[in-house]
Amino acid sequence: MTSSAPRRTVLAAALAVAAGAAASPLAPATGEPARRPAPVPETTPRRSKSPVDYHAWTTAADWHQGTGHGTRVMSGRRPGIALARPAGTTEYRDPHTGKTATWEYATWTSPVHRLPVPATEAVASWNARTPAGTWIAVELRGTYSDGGHTPWYVMGRWTAGDGETDIRRTSVDGQKDGRSAVSTDTFALDDPASGLRLAAYQLRLTLHRRPGTTATPSVWRLGAMASDLPDRFEVPASKPGLVGCELHVPRYSQEIHKGQYPQYDNGGEAWCSPTSSEMIIEYWGHRPTRQQLSWVDPSYADPQVCHAARYTYDYQYEGCGNWPFNAAYAATYPDLQGVVTRLSSLTDAERLVHAGIPVITSQSFLKTELDGAGYGTAGHLMTVIGFTPTGDVIANDPASPTDPAVRRVYKRHQFENIWLRTKRHDDKGQVKSGSGGVCYLYFPARVSAGQRRVLASVGVR
Repeated sequence: MTSSAPRRTVLAAALAVAAGAAASPLAPATGEPARRPAPVPETTPRRSKSPVDYHAWTTAADWHQGTGHGTRVMSGRRPGIALARPAGTTEYRDPHTGKTATWEYATWTSPVHRLPVPATEAVASWNARTPAGTWIAVELRGTYSDGGHTPWYVMGRWTAGDGETDIRRTSVDGQKDGRSAVSTDTFALDDPASGLRLAAYQLRLTLHRRPGTTATPSVWRLGAMASDLPDRFEVPASKPGLVGCELHVPRYSQEIHKGQYPQYDNGGEAWCSPTSSEMIIEYWGHRPTRQQLSWVDPSYADPQVCHAARYTYDYQYEGCGNWPFNAAYAATYPDLQGVVTRLSSLTDAERLVHAGIPVITSQSFLKTELDGAGYGTAGHLMTVIGFTPTGDVIANDPASPTDPAVRRVYKRHQFENIWLRTKRHDDKGQVKSGSGGVCYLYFPARVSAGQRRVLASVGVR
């Protein structure tokens, strides 16, 4: 849950118009999956004409296809883009510190990506390294189905740090052209019922650094998820398939942090996203160092959750629930990747979990719609870590009073519906939006062949 949930509800409003027990003892203590009863299928072909398209630039060939001004393509195990020589300088007044500074910059612009199914909305995500005194801006320009173009929309101004030489990471409000707009991290059409769609888009990176330095940001994954989901209050339940497995994922409660660090949205229900992110980061064997955690009050339990909240915080949104900021934070850890996308059913989640990849899901629901939760929420993140032998969902739900209580089992049909629907009724009977299957996927830079096939089956490469 998040105290910024009303703002997240506004963010997703276009969707509503358009459409206990211990972990398995067989699971090792790091990011390896538990043993499971059946092998990952050799082929899991992705459905054609999916209403969801995730596309990313990640390889040296991908980066060479774009147009750079002052950038260079980095080779090696994780190809990417870096600042080679400044294309110019620019002044930026940080709206959150009031400071104006001069920055050297370089740009990289992707080729046009044409969507297999024209979309009503899009969410960009990226993986980057931003040393102190550097930052990146990620922008999207769309082509409408009638041939018109959007302006260059800022999808995020990102830096991993928040020191004296850094800007404050931020989304940008007030971006619109009368046909579409950006709400925090989501591009959406104003009136999908008109038939207008996003037919194609480009992404643009601007890399910044302090003048006279040789430091450079580097970006090794840049992509966007675009979708055109049907308008739906109810989603048919999928049939259980790859069930009876559970991943050994650390358990952290957001609720034990209630009242901590008001400058980062006050802990508690506001920290579901960074708490979920931290659980999966640690599942893959990473966590902040003792030095990185030295700023946290030593009396606080699970200081790494406080750290995740601080470094996912969006100073404009005034919360930690910015989807791509969470994925970008996860990717600041060595050899870890993070993407924001949508899945079509719990069948997709089963395949991922069976391959050892947990799924962080976004959902909203009334207290009566999810048995065993004990609460209702306008927006909440939790993590699917397994499935019971009958196909019910095993989730690490951070909206729990203690760390041991985080592991929950939720009924499959209830969980699937509150996650995948695009419209719902609140406790006053008013129509609100749902996330439509939004999820974060975090996975290593080098995945196994089976994990690669499963990721490809849900459109991620």
